Amino acid sequence: MTSEFIDLLFKSAPLHDVGKVGIPDNILLKPGKLTDEEFEVMKQHAQLGSDALLVAESQLGSNSFLRLAREIAASHHEKWDGSGYPLGTKGDAIPLSARLMALADVYDALISKRVYKPAFSHDKAKGIILEGEGSHFDPRVLKAFLDCEDEFKQIAIEFKDGSD
Repeated sequence: MTSEFIDLLFKSAPLHDVGKVGIPDNILLKPGKLTDEEFEVMKQHAQLGSDALLVAESQLGSNSFLRLAREIAASHHEKWDGSGYPLGTKGDAIPLSARLMALADVYDALISKRVYKPAFSHDKAKGIILEGEGSHFDPRVLKAFLDCEDEFKQIAIEFKDGSD
């Protein structure tokens, strides 16, 4: 990865869930488990985000930032084994940006308090993520996570939600 790619990834990754603006609040903010039908609606956020960023590109002109943001929004729920969504893309066909975002997104979801679950410790989150090696996550991305897990812990501490 070049320093330019890393910088673009840093800047565009926060847009990974931009498509959630198109998800009804009764689903997005539901305090309990989603029904199968609700989950199907929720899964649409990946395509909605990609579509919105494509419109932005068409109106503002395409650039590296918008292209990468669209790639991440579209593919961050794809899984290494092809069982993800929206397209069921598998392995190296999933853009690297999205494979990296997938792990970061899951880590963040696990260590953050949600209306339906408490925040998990780093070690518990790490254990859950390790269970996804080769199925949910690219084994090389998982190795990179393990190589820099202390940095994940530090960032999590620095940005911990104060509402616990």
